[in-house]
Order: sequence, then structure tokens, then C-alpha cells
Amino acid sequence: MTISISNEEAMPRLNTVSDFVLSGVSLRQSLYKGESAFELKMLSSSYQDPAKEQLSDRDFMAWLPIDFRNGTIEVDLASDLAPDAPDYARGFIGLSFRIDDAARFESIYLRPTNSLADDQVRRNHTVQYAAYPDFRFTQLRTDSPEKYETYADIALGQWIHMKIVVDGNRAQLYLDHSDRPAFLVNDLKFGSAQRGGVGVWIESGTVAHFRNLRVTNFN
Repeated sequence: MTISISNEEAMPRLNTVSDFVLSGVSLRQSLYKGESAFELKMLSSSYQDPAKEQLSDRDFMAWLPIDFRNGTIEVDLASDLAPDAPDYARGFIGLSFRIDDAARFESIYLRPTNSLADDQVRRNHTVQYAAYPDFRFTQLRTDSPEKYETYADIALGQWIHMKIVVDGNRAQLYLDHSDRPAFLVNDLKFGSAQRGGVGVWIESGTVAHFRNLRVTNFN
């Protein structure tokens, strides 16, 4: 398992569990499908209750307090549904970046169960961009339908390689080592000056695993 941070001219630095800031989650070293990995979970008491609140993006994540503005973030990640996952659980998992001191951040995340759904609308909601807390998926879906989400061929219970290239107001997502982006965001909501940490993000009902997290800052 490799967790590294580097500048283009610097040697990567390996990280451990203790290097991560935990926001409402637990993190431990584990094995997943025979591979050394981090396991990321949240308490079932933190699951959202749609009978009492509108489902929305929140800030449950393990993140590295680094100074990232422009560069590349790569990770292998996988998600499964917890035994007590609510009906609306989708295996929510993804990357958060430019996490600032006010806890604002951009994110691109996945809903793996949507990829195989019989409903085409759900399929179209497999990949999602959001900017917490001001531009959550509910607002973006209402204000700009289809612009900030798309379909991708992924699934629960398997390693998925995510690569996000961030440059100014633009982010490109590449999946499973494809040389073509699966998703584009051309207007990151917090602007090109936003900077901060990088993390792995989850939501209700997800048990996540990740490995080989690499962050490279552009010079």
C-alpha cells in the first residue's frame, strides 16, 4: 500500500493512519481482496434519515492536511454496503480536495450501485461533483441538471482507480487508467485560489477501502 505526497521534483513521503485528520469516520489498516489497504467507516448513528432531513452531501472523510491547489490526485478505492446500510445507500465513495481551514472543499465521488441500476436516470447519477457546503448535489442537480454528474461503468466490491487532475477552475476525472476523462468540471465553485487538504470521502452505509493514494502538486 502506497500513500505518497510529492512535488514534481521531490521524493514522495509515505503516510500512515496517524497522518490523517478524521472527520466523523474511523480509519484503520486492513486487508481487502488480499491487498493491504485502509478501511474507512462511519457510525450507523451518523446515517442520514430521509424521514427527518433532506439527503445531502456532508463532510465524512479521512484527509491529509496538506497544501494542494493544482496537481494530480490518484487512488485505488472500493466500497461495499454495510450490513445496516439504509435503502438509499449507493456505496458513496470519492475524493475531496482543496479542503481549507473553514472546512470547505471540492469533491468528485461515485455511486457504484447506480452504474448497474435498471433505471437510466439512476445510471446517469453514477459520478457526482459537489462543493461543500455551498454547492451540494441537490442544489447543483436542481440548478444545472446533468452538468455535474454522469454515468460510469463501475461496481461495488471491486477496486476502482480514480485520477483527478486539478488545474485552476477545472477538474478532470479519469477512471481505471483510461487515457480519456470520464467526467469534466470546468467551473470549480470555490475558484482557482482555493487550496488545502486532500481526502477520501464517504457517505451513509458505505464501508470503504483505499490504497495507493498519490498527490502530486504542479510546480
